[in-house]
Amino acid sequence: MNLTEHVEHHFAANIQTSMEALPLLAGPIAAGSGLLVECLLQGGKILCCGNGGSAANAQRFAALMMNRFERERPGLPAIALNSDTTALASISDYYDYDETCSRQVQALGNHGDILMAVSCGGDAENINAAVDAAHEREMRVIALTGGDGGRLGTLLKSTDMEIRVASGSDARTEEVHLLVIHCLCDLVDQRLLGES
Repeated sequence: MNLTEHVEHHFAANIQTSMEALPLLAGPIAAGSGLLVECLLQGGKILCCGNGGSAANAQRFAALMMNRFERERPGLPAIALNSDTTALASISDYYDYDETCSRQVQALGNHGDILMAVSCGGDAENINAAVDAAHEREMRVIALTGGDGGRLGTLLKSTDMEIRVASGSDARTEEVHLLVIHCLCDLVDQRLLGES
């Protein structure tokens, strides 16, 4: 296989994963946008977290909420917990890396807020600890997962929402997670601002 064929393979795999995910995820994405809008209209905020590529997706979501997606609107309160390197290093040094997000949820999260937990495999202990902390703070959770959902999928309550990409590839899962994030941002704008 030459380099061009490798590129074509990646594009084809992305398209196939996205198309297979569509019928399974359209409903949960729409419902998830409803949870986000309800939270925001009640004065709540969204805390986001992830590791690696999932951290990048969590940061992307927070940035799109605070700034804008595709049209002008006031900024919406969202914080990516994995973007404060000083907090991450301090918590890791004094406690444990597994507490990097949960300690921030305990400090910043309130009843009615939402935690968006992004984890391809669902087995990252710092993300799962953040979900537990969110439940202790009476927050809802929107989990973007992959594969079988991992342990994260088992931690969710009936009031939470899981948006699971049934793929065994982290790369494909992260690509669909980014599409999910863009869909959520668009639906939040639609619900708050009406049709564009």
